[in-house]
Amino acid sequence: MMPTPQIEAVIDLDAFGANIAALAACAPSSALMTVVKADAYGHGRVRMARAARAAGSTWLGVATIDEALALRQAGDSGPLLCWLAVPGAAYGAAVEAGIELTASSVEQLDEIVAAAGRRPRVQLKVDTGLSRNGARGDEWTALVAAAASAQAAGRVEITGVWSHLACADEPDHPANDVQESVFRAAVDELAAAGLSPDLRHLANSAATLTRPSTHLDLVRVGIAAYGIPPAPDLGYETTLTPVMTLRTRLAQVKRVPAGAGVSYGHQWVADHETTLGLVPMGYGDGIAVAASNRAELQVGGARVPLVGRVCMDQLVVDLGDAPAGRGDLVTLFGPGHDGEPTAQDWAAATDTIAYEVVTRLGGRTVRTYRGGEA
Repeated sequence: MMPTPQIEAVIDLDAFGANIAALAACAPSSALMTVVKADAYGHGRVRMARAARAAGSTWLGVATIDEALALRQAGDSGPLLCWLAVPGAAYGAAVEAGIELTASSVEQLDEIVAAAGRRPRVQLKVDTGLSRNGARGDEWTALVAAAASAQAAGRVEITGVWSHLACADEPDHPANDVQESVFRAAVDELAAAGLSPDLRHLANSAATLTRPSTHLDLVRVGIAAYGIPPAPDLGYETTLTPVMTLRTRLAQVKRVPAGAGVSYGHQWVADHETTLGLVPMGYGDGIAVAASNRAELQVGGARVPLVGRVCMDQLVVDLGDAPAGRGDLVTLFGPGHDGEPTAQDWAAATDTIAYEVVTRLGGRTVRTYRGGEA
């Protein structure tokens, strides 16, 4: 029998599949891409990619070529797009592996074409107002011209055009209308140059949920597929089920008197006699120091406060007078169905976003998969 992991992230593949189905139902006329970048937002890239395909996701999306090649090496053979690369990236290997690449400038398109041993499949990214990756203005016009020339010469196949929204998690933000208008103008510019790629895509998780006008040919779902709404006030908390439950066990339980200081700097001092529980996780495992004296965990079916400073490998909770023992289950976050904190609760406690809470988990966390093809 395998020993129980000290730190375990339990991944519910059935919930993951149900989330993908719910998101697909929001955009029934569009293909769906599940984004599995950053190790599938901390959930495990290979297993989540396989589960996404099983749940009906036509496309997978990743940021880097290395991520895409790792999926191919693990046996994935379906449509796969990556979009972030520096000069000198392994474009040739990506093309040979059947990976679709993104070009955000003339220089990048030229490098892709030069590195490829056969005609690459490339999607063009337009910057519609996020001011991050993608071409805009005259740079977009130049990229369109270069792409049209390269395709006419048989050196590239332009398969898609896409962009990314800056404020989709604020449905009423005026930037959404502006970006959508800029995107449609960019598509028209492509058409005028003789390019009519099969895929136009703009919608991320938030837009998939709230903005049907952006659904177009494909929607890209990231954090929502893992059951976490892209913003806490979108109203989709009951539609999506968080996929990850992060848990461990108490390493020690001790009674301390009033006046006992806890952890480095004694940032918390007991004002009465109480019971403390030692939790074997810390910032080395992705638990933010900002959670010190702010977050809650669940022990024995009840929420308990994290007290004192989070250390590299451990943190402390105040159990009060509740009965507890070494080895008792500790849930840091989960779906919230049994009263446990959620990743969003941890995000609120640490002034960040739930994306970061699940993505930053460290290498000592063992992932266990339940349901689905597990």
